[in-house]
This record gives sequence, C-alpha cells and structure tokens, in this order.
Amino acid sequence: MANALLLENVHPLAETILSDAGVAVKCVSGAMDPAELARSLDGVQILGIRSKTEVTKEVLDAAPDLLAIGAFCIGTNQIDLETASERGIAVFNAPFSNTRSVVELAIAEIIALARRLTEKNKALHDGIWDKSATGAHEVRGRRLGIVGYGNIGSQLSVVAEALGMQVFFYDTVDKLALGNARRCATLNELLDVAEVITLHVDGRSGNAGFFGGQQFGRMRRRSLFLNLSRGFVVDYDALRENILSGHIAGAAIDVFPQEPKARGDAFASELRRLPNVILTPHIGGSTEEAQEDIGRFVAVKLQDYVSSGSTTLSVNLPQLVADPDYSGRHRFTHLHRNIPGVLAEVNRILAEHGVNIEGQVLSTRGNLGYVVTDVGSGFAPEVLDALGAMKSTVRLRVIT
Repeated sequence: MANALLLENVHPLAETILSDAGVAVKCVSGAMDPAELARSLDGVQILGIRSKTEVTKEVLDAAPDLLAIGAFCIGTNQIDLETASERGIAVFNAPFSNTRSVVELAIAEIIALARRLTEKNKALHDGIWDKSATGAHEVRGRRLGIVGYGNIGSQLSVVAEALGMQVFFYDTVDKLALGNARRCATLNELLDVAEVITLHVDGRSGNAGFFGGQQFGRMRRRSLFLNLSRGFVVDYDALRENILSGHIAGAAIDVFPQEPKARGDAFASELRRLPNVILTPHIGGSTEEAQEDIGRFVAVKLQDYVSSGSTTLSVNLPQLVADPDYSGRHRFTHLHRNIPGVLAEVNRILAEHGVNIEGQVLSTRGNLGYVVTDVGSGFAPEVLDALGAMKSTVRLRVIT
C-alpha cells in the first residue's frame, strides 16, 4: 500500500480519491518548513502541497521512497524540479482548474478600484456619508494591459472585453490574440497605452523583481495596478512610493514575497493602510469550486501515475499515457537518460531472460526518456537487477 502526505488544507476530495484507490493518506492543515518536511517523508510515496511548502533538494535527498509530488495549485516554483527529475519523481500541478476564479477576482478588483469602493466602504463604516463621484470611473472604454497572456491572462482578456474594456497584452512568447485584444511588442509599449496594468506571469526565477520603480514611473498617471501572479516579481516599496505620490491611483495585491504559513498568522507589508489599495491573502484561486476541481484533477493524476505509470500532464517527466488495464500482466516503468540504444537494451535484457513483451510505449522529453513495458509471464529477480544496472537508468519501478 502506498502512503500519501497531504499538506496545506488540500481539498478533502483529494483524500477521498486516493483513499478509494488504496492509498493510506495523512492530512496536515498547515505548511511545513523544509527540515520538518524532510523528517516527515519517511516511507511516503505521494506528497501533496500547495504554494507555501518548499520542496528543496535537501528534502528530496531525504525522501528515497517518494514517487510523485502533487502541487494543488498552478505554480511549481516551490519545488526543485531539476532534482525531482534526477530522482525520477513525477510532479503534477493544476494549470487550468482555478483560472476562472483568478479572472473573476481580477475583474472584481478592477471595478472596485475604478469606483474607489474601498474608500467609500471605509467612510461609511466610520460614519461618514460621502456620495461624491470624484475619482470614480466606469471600466467600460478603459484600456486594460495584461502582462502574461497564458491561461489566466487570455481568459481575463475575453471577460474584460465583454465588459467593454479595450485589451492590450504583452508576453515574451508569441500568443494568439483572442477577440479584439492587441499584442504589444514590448512591455514599455503596453505601459504607455494602458490605464490598468495587471500581472499574470509565471514563477520562473527570471521574473524576480522585473516590475519596479522604472516600470511604475512609465505607467500613465492615475493608472491602476494589480498583481495576482507572484509576490517576488514586484518591488512593493516602489509601488508604495507611487501610490503615496498619487502617480498610481490604486492597486490590488494578492501575492507577497513573504507570506504567513498558516491561517491567523501575523501579516506585515509596506502596503497596509494605503488609500484605494486592496490586499488579499493569496486567494486568487481560493473558491470552493476551484479547490474542489484542483483536488480532483491533481489527485487523479497522482493516482494514475502510482497505479499505472501514466505521466500525462507531468511538468517534469516525459508525458506518456499508459493503458490503465493491465490485469494479468506485470508492468515495468523505466525512466532513463535520453541516449541512443536504451530501448534496444531494455528489450535485449528481457529477451535474454525469456520475458515476452505484450505491450510497450516510449516517450522522451529533453534529457529524459520513459518506457512502459507490459509482460505477461513471471520473471526472475535477475531481470530487475539487469535493468536497474543499466548506465542510463534513473528509476525503475514494477507495477503488478
């Protein structure tokens, strides 16, 4: 029986799916620091995390039994993917499940900032009636600039256009413009034209600190700014200065460079108590609908990999769909370095030991190859010894 450790309040549906598949599941409500996590992975084959748990090289070095990691979120920058690949550990995430939730929060915040709802709300709670329209605007006709036109940015483009906004976007990769959205060749071109800037970039290290004082200074005066991507991509000291100077009319921030690990922990930020600033605790994808879908999606991928060897939508291993029905057969999964002759060597070893192949699938990705082989007969222990001793072998597993 496989063992799973699920952290950070992963949706209960994930536990149900894995338990129904015969996995022994332990759930922990909060995140773990690397040292605590390393101590907790003895005998664990499946690890489930969200965005706050860091799976470092040291953690992976201390977890020889680990087969797969499920990131129950979009990002995987909290996982050392290079080391995971070297160890033959499959990593899965949920690239699509919370897209709509993030888009709806962005739209809600754009409208709230344009209408200065935070200030109107605070005034009434303080007993002050302020019905002035000064500084309040419709979003219809305003120019929205989207930085990062992936799953979230492109869907935001469609919804914003339906509200009557003019959409511009910038991405380092050529992307198909949806609807009437217009692509900008450079970030500066986008900053020159847009009245609302929203960031939807990924967590790669090259994006660290890319939006700072120079970019805020380039934005149009009295523009709005949103960051629902990663906290480390923005210089928040520079944002604070531009809000206090009046250059930026309002901001909505959902992600921060350092975030508390558990609900109820203290939160500190230079952006607190600023006018027309919305601060939310990394809840872009935190709707019940999104979390349930994420729980289902990632848990199924983990279960499929452990039980059948399928790596569909893995973020780090070659992607391969293995036949889920292999009853009466034995299955070898062989992750190896992608060099010529590996498949021939696998088949030679099986033939020399009288093992007949009934089905075989191979896939490669970068410097890794992955072959799944079904055999109908029994096999001697020497077969596993020979396959494991191949110079190309990264990880060998037998599924029966």
